[in-house]
Amino acid sequence: MPIELRPTQALRLWHDVTFDLVRDGEHDLSARQMAVLLTVYLEMPPHTVRGLATKLGVTKPAITRALDTMGRLGLVSRHRDDKDRRNVVIQRTVAGALAVERLGDLVIARHRELPL
Repeated sequence: MPIELRPTQALRLWHDVTFDLVRDGEHDLSARQMAVLLTVYLEMPPHTVRGLATKLGVTKPAITRALDTMGRLGLVSRHRDDKDRRNVVIQRTVAGALAVERLGDLVIARHRELPL
């Protein structure tokens, strides 16, 4: 059963989670980087730079820049597709999986704190 939130509750939840992410000293990802991260971890692979660019409606260089940052943070890794060397495949990492799980836990915790 879907959880019904009023618009102000939804925005408060988004605010509180974003606020916590900025304050925790961990990964301070942009909206684009977060969209890429969640796509890689919540949707079935394989994920490629080209596919992510198409899905998000941005250029391949924009995805590459997002992946550069996320790679430095250990959230994803990349390698050339052995079957088609033109494609760059994005892979999940243990650190990335833990970060996404932590984010889910944070959303749940903040949702529980919302006023009714």
